[in-house]
Amino acid sequence: MAPALRPPLAHSLDVSLRTVLGLGLVLAGILAALVPWEGPAGWLLLLFPGIFLVYLGAGLLAWYRRPSNRMGPLILVAGVALFLGGGLWNTEVPALVAVGAVCSTLVLAATVHLLHAFPSGRLRGRASRATVLGAYVTALPLQAPHYLFDAQGQVPGLLVADSPEALALGVAVQQFTGAAVMVATAIILTRRLLRTERRHRFVLVPVSAYGIFAVIFTPFSSSVLGGLLHLPAMLRGGIQLAVLAGIPVAFALGVLRGGFARTGQLEELGTWLGVSGPKHALSVALSGTLGDPSLELSYWVPQRKSFVDEQGEPVAVVLGTERDTGEGRGTVEVEVDGRRVGAISYDAALIADPELVRTAGRVVAIAVDRERLTAELRSNRAALQRSRERLVNAVDRERRRIAQDLHDGLQMRLVLLALDAQRLGNATGTTEEMSHRATQLRREIDAAAADLRQLVHNVMPAALIEQGLAAAVEDLTDRMPIPTSLEMGPEIIPGTRALPPAVESTAYFVIAEALANTVKHAAAESAAVRVALDDGQLRLEVHDDGVGGARQNDGAGLRGLSDRVEVLAGRLDVTSEPGEGTHITVELPCA
Repeated sequence: MAPALRPPLAHSLDVSLRTVLGLGLVLAGILAALVPWEGPAGWLLLLFPGIFLVYLGAGLLAWYRRPSNRMGPLILVAGVALFLGGGLWNTEVPALVAVGAVCSTLVLAATVHLLHAFPSGRLRGRASRATVLGAYVTALPLQAPHYLFDAQGQVPGLLVADSPEALALGVAVQQFTGAAVMVATAIILTRRLLRTERRHRFVLVPVSAYGIFAVIFTPFSSSVLGGLLHLPAMLRGGIQLAVLAGIPVAFALGVLRGGFARTGQLEELGTWLGVSGPKHALSVALSGTLGDPSLELSYWVPQRKSFVDEQGEPVAVVLGTERDTGEGRGTVEVEVDGRRVGAISYDAALIADPELVRTAGRVVAIAVDRERLTAELRSNRAALQRSRERLVNAVDRERRRIAQDLHDGLQMRLVLLALDAQRLGNATGTTEEMSHRATQLRREIDAAAADLRQLVHNVMPAALIEQGLAAAVEDLTDRMPIPTSLEMGPEIIPGTRALPPAVESTAYFVIAEALANTVKHAAAESAAVRVALDDGQLRLEVHDDGVGGARQNDGAGLRGLSDRVEVLAGRLDVTSEPGEGTHITVELPCA
């Protein structure tokens, strides 16, 4: 197995994340040593370093899986807020307790920040920025009255004055601003969910719902669980911590369920381009690097002044949306020496910074130009293929029309003329000479009618027009001068017209030409024909026990059949070893 590509920048990221993990483990160990876990509430206090480790692991995982996304660092910031506000508050070191008092509600503000930044890690719009700023103001400055004016508090070193009035006013202002922050958050997230694509709602809805629940539940859980449900203080504390522990898990799962793949920096993409050997599609590499499974790469065709996909099919691309302020899609152009060569369409809800996509476009620009030429060739080939198919269908329709006209028009007139000649020869009073001439005329008319029927059959057999491929092939094999077996698949029902007309006529003429060659050149004693429909492909096989030695490029007959089959995007194979007979296999797509 080839080693994974790990350029220096990606390796540096891995080293940094391992360093953060080591520091986090050290902090968790220090916190576990400082909390008084020997008492009856020790198990509850030990949950704080454990929950901090949950934040640490979830944040590092999100950061590792998506380095260009800010959700991982934000989850780590929320973990630090929990460490400062919850962990240090429960130690017995006065200075650390003071820090815990100042930051006691900081984790709630960090959760609001996570809600507004999910899933890209960036705040979108002034309303979100103002709301998050209000959350941090509520958690830090408006928390001050709790330790500045409360003489009963646990931090006497921070006490400024014993003022119950100032404390009550400060608590009221904090509750009011906190409620305003939550109402604004609910409105912004609801509007965002309504505007986002349906396929992202299964990720955004549960994460947003849990985050809002945690922010509301945590400050009011004591009154709800204690005042209404009368739960013991230890159990209330355990429930609060469990809810806080679920926050990083919810956001990390949201990142993973949102389709973010493991990526490195764009240097990895450049390294991938420089490696020789087979590669998967360029759009797949871009999608994996940028972490957007819905990313679409299109190529510019100057002659048509339009974009096509990797298969050369036209696609609609809306330019001028490099920075989408909503939750729709953004598009950046890819250029080489000032020439437009393609465009990258991405999900603006997952990638908030279009510069990242633009940089990726510059990295792969040369490869995009190369793929553009390939897509352009495929597009031209597809257009040529459709043109040839239209010609074949037009020729078949004309052949059917001519055959129908000859059968219903001229042939019927010859039949009527033959009847008139017969009646003239049998009329009363007709001399023997006139009767003989009338009989001779009828025979000549019958011969002309027979020639006409053969001509109609060669142009387009009546059985093929009226009853379909199965009946026409049965008639063909029955008229063979050598024993010829016929095997029909169960899907080929005689008397039905389940196949496209062009496919039916091509299949018939392939079998007819192959059997004609068998009679003329193979010196065969028997032949076999098999017709089957398998998974949307009509498969034909014609085999004889003749002398063999036939070649696909020898003679106009097989070359013409090969060209006709290729027009319908089919395949014709000829196996004909000398002395072993000839086996012709044809596959025709029926779509």
